[in-house]
Amino acid sequence: MNEALDDAALLAAELLARRWLPRQHKRVRRALVDAELWQAVQDRLAQVGLRLIDNIHADHVSVALLRRAEATVFGEAGLNANNNTELPRDGVSLLVVLWSLIVLPKRERQAARAATAEAEAQDEMFVAERPMPSAADVSPLVSYKALLADFGTQLGKKTRMDANLKRLETHGFIVRRGEDIAEGPLLDLLLDYDSLAPRILDGALGDVLARTREKAEAAQAAEAHESTQD
Repeated sequence: MNEALDDAALLAAELLARRWLPRQHKRVRRALVDAELWQAVQDRLAQVGLRLIDNIHADHVSVALLRRAEATVFGEAGLNANNNTELPRDGVSLLVVLWSLIVLPKRERQAARAATAEAEAQDEMFVAERPMPSAADVSPLVSYKALLADFGTQLGKKTRMDANLKRLETHGFIVRRGEDIAEGPLLDLLLDYDSLAPRILDGALGDVLARTREKAEAAQAAEAHESTQD
């Protein structure tokens, strides 16, 4: 006899089938505000060694292995590897660069908008809940041509970089939009901001990224100036 699946089972099944779901998905939205449903989904996933992951700065939710399942699934060699998605080393380097160029400024914009909204709310008689600005609204695009010019030599040049971009897109880390590279569903979910951001900002890559961002902002300002002259 077939038994109807409850919402927790359906949400767990969809996550396993699709790998990620948008926060606006009806069952995801329910789980985000219903603690019992959220815990029920976590319990279902835990039975197969998985956990539900969410991040208010991201527009999607996904699943990942429980820490206690990692050693059994990946083995010691897998745990000691630089990644468990079988990305080559230059692919991991490209992922870190793109994460830095997209997620770091996105988080800054989200924090700035949230602070502005909070200041405005203090002047309102009836304060309404203001959600975190979505990633789609504030996540920057990375120019493929600029990425190749700035980092192509270090990342294996065009052929190698193109192959790794394809890998990152397949894994859900990025989305290609013509000549631009955008944040994918998993870019701000599967990389640990708290551990990665300080290493980048305080390391040599931080200076390189700062110069890259300054150059991009100058180019955007020049384009905006040209458009106003037309």
